[in-house]
Amino acid sequence: MSKVKSSNLGYPRIGEKREWKQALEQFWSNQLSEEAFLKRIKALRLSYLEKQKNSGIDLIPIGDFSLYDHVLDTSILFGLIPERFHHKNGAVSLDTYFSIARGKNDAVASEMTKWFNTNYHYIVPEISADTKPYITENRLLNLYLEAKEELNIDGKPVIVGPVTLLKLSKGFEKEDFPNLLRSLIPLYIEVFTDLQKAGATWIQVDEPILSTTLEKEELSYFKETYEAFHQAVPNLNILLQTYFESVDHYQDVVSLPVQGIGLDFVYDDGANLEALRKYGFPEDKVLAAGMVDGRNIWRTDLDEAFHQLNDLLHFIDQERLWIQPSCSLQHVPVTVRQETELEPVLKNAISFADEKLKEVVTLVKGANEGRDAILDEIKQSKEAIQALNHSQHRNIDSVRKEIQSLGEDMPSRPLPFSGRQAIQEKEWQLPLLPTTTIGSLPQTKEIRSARKKWRKGEWTESQYEQFIHQNIEKWIKIQEDLDIDVLVHGEFERNDMVEYFGEKLRGFAFTRFAWVQSYGSRCVKPPIIFGDVDLESPMTVKESAYAQSLTKRPVKGMLTGPVTIYNWSFVRNDISQFDVNKQIALALQKEIHALEENHIRMIQVDEPAIREGLPLKEEKKQKYLHDAVYVFRLATSYVENSTQIHTHMCYSEFDEIIDAIDQLDADVISIEAARSHGEMISTFEDHQYDKGIGLGVYDIHSPRIPSVEEIKTSIERALQVINPKLFWINPDCGLKTRKPDETIPALKNLVQATKEVRQKYLLLNK
Repeated sequence: MSKVKSSNLGYPRIGEKREWKQALEQFWSNQLSEEAFLKRIKALRLSYLEKQKNSGIDLIPIGDFSLYDHVLDTSILFGLIPERFHHKNGAVSLDTYFSIARGKNDAVASEMTKWFNTNYHYIVPEISADTKPYITENRLLNLYLEAKEELNIDGKPVIVGPVTLLKLSKGFEKEDFPNLLRSLIPLYIEVFTDLQKAGATWIQVDEPILSTTLEKEELSYFKETYEAFHQAVPNLNILLQTYFESVDHYQDVVSLPVQGIGLDFVYDDGANLEALRKYGFPEDKVLAAGMVDGRNIWRTDLDEAFHQLNDLLHFIDQERLWIQPSCSLQHVPVTVRQETELEPVLKNAISFADEKLKEVVTLVKGANEGRDAILDEIKQSKEAIQALNHSQHRNIDSVRKEIQSLGEDMPSRPLPFSGRQAIQEKEWQLPLLPTTTIGSLPQTKEIRSARKKWRKGEWTESQYEQFIHQNIEKWIKIQEDLDIDVLVHGEFERNDMVEYFGEKLRGFAFTRFAWVQSYGSRCVKPPIIFGDVDLESPMTVKESAYAQSLTKRPVKGMLTGPVTIYNWSFVRNDISQFDVNKQIALALQKEIHALEENHIRMIQVDEPAIREGLPLKEEKKQKYLHDAVYVFRLATSYVENSTQIHTHMCYSEFDEIIDAIDQLDADVISIEAARSHGEMISTFEDHQYDKGIGLGVYDIHSPRIPSVEEIKTSIERALQVINPKLFWINPDCGLKTRKPDETIPALKNLVQATKEVRQKYLLLNK
């Protein structure tokens, strides 16, 4: 008798202890030869497949592994390589591959932005109306054969679907979309045909764009695409995979000529299940049901999941049902096993990638053998979740009372910006086009080593503080020598812009090895917000006040905003997102008061993650943005008029949230814009922004040093649409990941470019 099967959509690339990251960075720094690098990477890739096989997963993904980014891999596969990298037809070298992602001296990197509403970044494909895609090398075929020959795994190749790939690309007009799609379809068919000949029986084609709000007519793109696939490879099984939300046009989607449909039953707010109940499910297709949360780290309530599983089995036969995570597990850490220092009540309630695979296998066992076969696992999951919910961490009366006392009215500053601006100009006496940086300065090996020694107890608190003070002194002097107008203390004491604050706030927990990929080799270790959040003592005053004591120039206090702390953490799911954000905002409000009391009167509250958290469905966006504005203003509004509130936001595509950005009512906002400067300029052509603003004038994600002329061009382009009296000059983002010998020359050029533009403007306006 055929039975329910287990499936996975993708597995973390980075390794239990970031072995993947280490290999990449050793290769980039010439410590590993290309041959040694590829050998090490292959060993990691195969170990991940073997782990999934040993865990009992029936359908194991192939091709989800990447050297940098899976969207970049797809672009490379189809020859979508920007002309500035001078690639000729054929296989793509590692040098070209990494140059597209990271840039090189004579070519800027491709734009990078968030993968839907996650904290993962993809490399944006660049395509023009004249682009002629072609297959460079069938990477998926190579990986499929590798798994088959080395491990006897008949894997499930995974590829980003053509409609999603084009929807995520840039460089062409809307009317070019159909022709570009038609140029890609035959290439996908060629890839699929090769895989079928090699023995592949299922291919997972990821089309998460179906989980966004699409117009009905856009479904014609999917119909045309998948009918072409079906005609060309009728005997190949295609799983059309969606995730991150429900699909709006359920009947149309499940009617497409594919052999399987993957739906998310965790982040669909019940809509996918409701559609299935209302319209049923085709009798000739497999349903790949995402029933284990692939994005957050909480243990699955197996009792609830089993009830949902029984619901599904009312509409679909066992042999046509797969159980899987809701999305790729690349968004969660690898394993809980090594987290030996977590409090038991928390550790028992969390589940990382390896544990989630076990949950999938457990649910499959229950479906095939009956509920009694998994009674022990159901009981353990229920008890672990209840123990955390009933713990003191989630039941702090003072925090709950503060939240309940808040009204619905939007918090506001004592004066509007126009009134504050005059007061602040008099207070700060800054030149036209003031220069500053976003906050962090280079975190060298010495700094990371010192932090490690302090954490391990090899250094005393006094030794570590003295070391941090020395670095602050050094970089305050460097900034003064460069003639930067508004300084930063450098954040040398901070490991991460969210983790640092979480370590000092009540309600957060931290792991040792729970890393996830953010972009490229950049991995982050998100805090876990597992309890009620509150401020117990000031978090940033000591370092900021010390830096300010060293200079007469203003030094910005640096905080991370409530929405970003939320979006860049693994967050409790027993109360609403809005309530968690309000708890964080109230804690930050107390910290801002402490900074003011210690004479820090420029305070930057960064919200780089507001845009990435935007819901995928249009009908949910307005409430999200209202709540984001509310909590930012709850944190920042109760200050003196002379106190200048700054904020920073990352990544492009701000046009749909520009009104919300305005409503934040920050005195100065900086926006990461260097990789997409033209797009940002057009946004401000259409929207009159009347507060201080800095559009990043060079890209900090690349090691290349921008020239004075390049930066001047960026400044002058921005000044075409932004009032010079409101414009600030800054890099794109924080400089933590850059080396000093990259940072100092770049900032020197930034200051020189600013002075030349400033002088030109003053001469023209005498």
